[in-house]
Amino acid sequence: MSANQPPRMAVAEGSGAARDHGAPDARQLRAILIAVSIALMAVIASVSGLNVAQTHLAVEFGASQNTVLWIINIYTLALAALLLPLGTIGDRLGRKPMLIAGLGVFGVASAAAGLAPSAEVMLAARVAGGIGAAMIMPITLAVITSTFPEQERGKAIGVWTGVAGGGGVLGMFLSALLVDVASWRWLFVLPVVLVVLALAVTVKAVPDSREKSPHPFDTVGALVSTVAVVGLIFVLQEGPERGWTAPVTLISLAVGVIATAGFAAWELHRRDAALLDVRLFRERGLAGGSVTLLVVFGVQAGIALVLYPFLQAVLGWSGLLSTLALMPMAVTMMAMSGLAPKLAARIGARSTMTAGIALGGTGLALMAVFVSADGGYLSVLPGMLAMGTGMGLAMTPSTEAITSSLPSGKQGVASALNDVTRELGTALGVAMLGALVSDGYQSSIDDRLHGVPLKTADSAREGLANAVEAAGSAGTHAHQVVRAARQSFVDGWQQAMWAGVAVMGALFVYVLTRGPRTSARATSPVDESEATAGAVSA
Repeated sequence: MSANQPPRMAVAEGSGAARDHGAPDARQLRAILIAVSIALMAVIASVSGLNVAQTHLAVEFGASQNTVLWIINIYTLALAALLLPLGTIGDRLGRKPMLIAGLGVFGVASAAAGLAPSAEVMLAARVAGGIGAAMIMPITLAVITSTFPEQERGKAIGVWTGVAGGGGVLGMFLSALLVDVASWRWLFVLPVVLVVLALAVTVKAVPDSREKSPHPFDTVGALVSTVAVVGLIFVLQEGPERGWTAPVTLISLAVGVIATAGFAAWELHRRDAALLDVRLFRERGLAGGSVTLLVVFGVQAGIALVLYPFLQAVLGWSGLLSTLALMPMAVTMMAMSGLAPKLAARIGARSTMTAGIALGGTGLALMAVFVSADGGYLSVLPGMLAMGTGMGLAMTPSTEAITSSLPSGKQGVASALNDVTRELGTALGVAMLGALVSDGYQSSIDDRLHGVPLKTADSAREGLANAVEAAGSAGTHAHQVVRAARQSFVDGWQQAMWAGVAVMGALFVYVLTRGPRTSARATSPVDESEATAGAVSA
């Protein structure tokens, strides 16, 4: 930690953390990593899994497209909003009890969603699932950072990061497979099975740890942070559908911004008793790691947003095959997340992060230059592989930089901050890159629709899927409409990719000048103090 570390750290040193007796051996550490990875996989798979079943949900429940989108998005909204409060509660009440309770809530909610007789029941189940996920997700990382010894922690965080980064694509593939061979209701069998497995290993192998805090829980900070996250995520999710100037969008934006400012002011007032000490953002590690994850996950989500329709609507592939085509990027990302700690130990966290960001930006540029409807999958595969490599290298040291910036007694908060940053980045990337693709598509397609009947042309202008559907009744103009839509989508893709390259370039400069100075896991004064003071029995 640098010399400008806020005085909060002295309080954290004095409070310490309660832990089970005895350091876990290698076998128990493997079991702990398996438990938290399975639990995390259940949460991540449920974020993306329902995307492949939108049509099935609409038909089953007679629901509108807006209702279907709410069924999908409300899970993420509840998850993101409650990460910080529930991560803090887990630190105080005990990480193992919180993880077990979260798995129970999540498992029951998943089962209820799979059996839901109506859209209303499904919405309620998805909210409950989001609450359970918010109990699980920050604790999985906090268990690693509070349990694994210094020399093993980076590798474990690399595994966690790989699951968090690539698990969404793997979840989509398994979900698409289940929809194709069985029913959309079987999508919820996977998380239930994962919950059962995670519970079995958690009860047996995961030790408990908790913070002994001299301060009461920051209830006001928890409530204001929840309002802030709900407001900002709602804007990013609903803005593209309702319109960025719609009253509800502007009101939500105002609420989110005001609540965020109010949260920062309140936390500065609370100082040592804050839910999240915002003074810690002066630290290079916390600020650099958070900004990197925000951008990297935003770009990754935006890429997935355009890759899926490109494979389905432009190349004409099935949903299952399209999801399978994303696997090389996900597998590469997961592999590089495991390699990143070793590289960071040799060349430093900042160098590893900048190398990953540079490779990610190169991947975006490759896709922007070579993508074409005629070139097919091979025109985007090199860029996907470079993206996966870069993202994997950047994510693990960024996550370590965040968790190492807070004391071990606050690892639930650190993990929650890490997760909130990911969720905000994902929503921001989908909204921004999605808007750029849409704008590029609409500005390009007009010049390609000469001679097409007005009604068909109007439908084609609405989007790629609309154009493909309208072509069915376009007669002799069908080929022209489809080709115009596909080429225009590629134009929009290129516009979004170049914007992504610019953002990654700015991030590269920021991390190069303001990134962590040393390895991602530097021993802080808090760690040293706690090591000297010893652990208090749980």
